[in-house]
Amino acid sequence: MTTNRLADQTSPYLRQHADNPVDWFPWGEEAFALARSRNVPVLLSVGYSACHWCHVMAHECFEDVETAEVMNRMFVNVKVDREERPDVDSIYMDAVQAMTGRGGWPMTVFLSPDGKPFFGGTYFPKPSFIQLMNAITDAWINRRDDIDNNIEALMEALDRTTKIEQHSEIATYETCETAISQLRANFDRTWGGFGKAPKFPSTMNLEVVLRQLLAGEDSELENIVSTSLDAMASGGMYDHIGGGFSRYSVDEQWLVPHFEKMLYDQALLARVYLHAGVLFGNQTWLHVAREIIDYVLRDLTHHDGGFYSAEDADSLDAFGHSHEGHFYVWSLSEFSAVLPEHLRDSAIEWYEITEQGNFEGSNIPSRLHHRGDLIRPPLVEEAREVLFTHRLTRQRPLLDDKVLTEWNAMMLATLSEAAFLCNDERWLRAAIKNGEFLVRELRDDNGSWKRSWQQHGTPQARHCALAADLAHLIDGFTRLAEASGQARWIAHASEVADELLEQCWDATNGGLFTTPTHGEPLIVRQKDVMDNATPSANSTAAIALYRLGALTGNDRYTHHADQILKLLGRIVTSAPTAFGNLLTAVHLRHTGITEVAITGEQPGMVDELRKRWLPTIVLAWGEPYESPLWNNRSLNTAYVCRHYACLQPATTPEQFLSTLQQALA
Repeated sequence: MTTNRLADQTSPYLRQHADNPVDWFPWGEEAFALARSRNVPVLLSVGYSACHWCHVMAHECFEDVETAEVMNRMFVNVKVDREERPDVDSIYMDAVQAMTGRGGWPMTVFLSPDGKPFFGGTYFPKPSFIQLMNAITDAWINRRDDIDNNIEALMEALDRTTKIEQHSEIATYETCETAISQLRANFDRTWGGFGKAPKFPSTMNLEVVLRQLLAGEDSELENIVSTSLDAMASGGMYDHIGGGFSRYSVDEQWLVPHFEKMLYDQALLARVYLHAGVLFGNQTWLHVAREIIDYVLRDLTHHDGGFYSAEDADSLDAFGHSHEGHFYVWSLSEFSAVLPEHLRDSAIEWYEITEQGNFEGSNIPSRLHHRGDLIRPPLVEEAREVLFTHRLTRQRPLLDDKVLTEWNAMMLATLSEAAFLCNDERWLRAAIKNGEFLVRELRDDNGSWKRSWQQHGTPQARHCALAADLAHLIDGFTRLAEASGQARWIAHASEVADELLEQCWDATNGGLFTTPTHGEPLIVRQKDVMDNATPSANSTAAIALYRLGALTGNDRYTHHADQILKLLGRIVTSAPTAFGNLLTAVHLRHTGITEVAITGEQPGMVDELRKRWLPTIVLAWGEPYESPLWNNRSLNTAYVCRHYACLQPATTPEQFLSTLQQALA
C-alpha cells in the first residue's frame, strides 16, 4: 500500500492517515513553500487519535478517492495532531471560534500560503465538504479582496492574548470568593457538576471549592463536592470494570460518556478524588483515586516508565465494524453467559444491567441508582475480575502510545502526591521511573526539552517543549522531591524553571508565551492563559514557581509568579470560573506558604503529614539541597516556618503536630 509523508511521524493520529489517498503533509515549511509555488490555499485538518468525529470525517472524506482528488488538485493539505502541536491548534481554533462562534475537532481551516486563516469549521460530511472546497477555490481565484479582509479581521482577534497588560495589583482573594458564589449558582443540585449537558468534570473548580473548605465548614460547599464526586463515579463516565474515566458525559446524569480515555483526565480526576478523600476521610473517593491510578499504571504505561496519551472512543465489533463505546458495553445475555451462576445475580443487580439496556440497547455498567455506593462486596469484586478478563478478549480501542511531556508531568504530580499521602511504595517507584524516563527521553543532546516521544519515531522525541510542558515539569519534579525525599528532583525542577523563564517569559508585559524563543515562528505568539480541559501554562507556572521558590529560597521564582497574577488579575475577575487553576494560585499567594523541613530520620513526623491534605505547605526532607530550609539545622528535628522565620523546633511527632497546627491556624 502506498503511504504519504505521514508514515514516519511520531503521532499515531498522523500515521492513521498515512495510507489516505490525500497527499498529506505534516505541519512545516515544505507544505507552505509548495502552496506559495502553486498559488493555492493550504487546507489544514486538525484532530487527535481518540476523537470519534475525527474518525468519521476521515472515513467519509480522507479515505475517499473522489474527495481526495479535489483536495489534492485545489489545495496543499496539512494534517496536525492537536496534542503534539497545541500551539498550532490554539491559533486556528481561536480563528474558527471567531468565525463560527464555536469550535471542536476535527477542525478544518483554510489558510493563505503564509499561514493566515480566512475560513474554517469543524466536521464536514463529504457532500458539504466538496461543495465548500469548490466555493473556497472560487473565492481564492475571483474574490481575493474578500479573503484578504477576512484575514485582516482574524489576525486582529488572534493577537489578543499578547496585548494583555499587567495590572498594578495582584489578583485579590475576593476573586476566589466571587468564583465560589458563581459555582454555588451554577451547581446542579440533583446530579452534581456545573451547568447542563454535556458535562465535563470541572476538576479545577472543585479544587477551588476544596480549598475554600479548608477555612471552615460550609454545608453547601460540602454538598457540591460530595454530590459531584459521587455522581461522576457512579455514572457510566467512570469505567466500573477497568477503572479510569472517559472525557465527559453527554447527559446531565453522567451516564453516557464520550468514551475516549485521556491521560490528563486521569491525572486531574485522581487528584481531586485523592484530595477530597484525604480531607474528609472518605474511603470511597480514595478507592476511586486508587482505581484511576491502577488503570494508568496497567494500561497507559510504557515499560520504561512513560505514560501513554489516550485510548480511543471507538472499537471494532466481532464483524470488524467500528462503534463508539463498543468495548465498554454489555448485553444482559452476554453478561449472564460470562459469569458463573453464583456471581450472576449479585453482579447484574450491582451494575444495574437490564434487558432493555441504558445505551442504544446495551448496558453501560453503572451505579446510577445507588449513587456513592462504590466499594464492591467480595462477590461483586470476584465478578468484576471475571468481566474484566472476558472484556480483554474483545478488540481493544486504539491506544495512542505517544508520550507527551505536559500530560506525563501532570500524572507525575498526581502520582507523587498520591504515593506520599497513601504511603504507597509501588506508586512512588512508578513516579520515580516516570521522572527518570522524562529526564532521559524527552530532552535532546543539548539538554533542551521536547514535547512528544514515540517509540517508533525517528527521532523518538520531537517538537520543542512549550510553556505548558515546562510549567508542569516544574510542578511534577517538586512534588516528586516532596514524595521521595530525593534532592535530584529539586535540581531538575530548578533547571526547568530557568529554561521556562529564559525561553518563554514576556519581558514587556509579563507572563509566559506559549512557544519558546528558539521554537518555530508562527503567525502570532500567543499566551496560554485560560484553564480549559487542562490547566493553562501560566496558572500552572504560578503555582509551581511559588512552591519551588519556597523550597529553594529563590525569590526570582516567586517574583515571576507574582507577575503572572498581576497580568491575569483583571481577566480572572471578569470570569473567575474559567480560571480554576489560576484561582488555586491566588489562594496559595494570599493564604501564604508554610515551609516544613524535617532533618535526619524522623518517619513519625513525615507520617503526620501523610494523614492530611495540606495544599499550602511545602516539604523538605530526606536528602539536603541548597536552600534556607536546610541551613544550620539540627539533626532529627522538624522546623515549621513562614518566609523562613521558624517556630519552635520539634523533636517528637506530637510537638511537630502542635507546631504545624499553630502555623496553619
